[in-house]
Amino acid sequence: MNQLCPLCQQPLSASENGFHCQHCASDYARQALCPDCHQPLQVLKACGAVDYFCQNAHGLISKKRVQFVPVTA
Repeated sequence: MNQLCPLCQQPLSASENGFHCQHCASDYARQALCPDCHQPLQVLKACGAVDYFCQNAHGLISKKRVQFVPVTA
């Protein structure tokens, strides 16, 4: 899924830390959402591994299924 810049509606490029808009030079953090209920996921980090947990009865979510969206400040 391609994300659009909240300011200028141009496509965002993804990076490991978030999103960047080439058009308006804006940077955005990214938020992990559950693909089933579209609610924010809890990020669990331990021993170099990153896992995602849905607190709305969906449990652990595969990294391949997590939806990342830009977060505006």
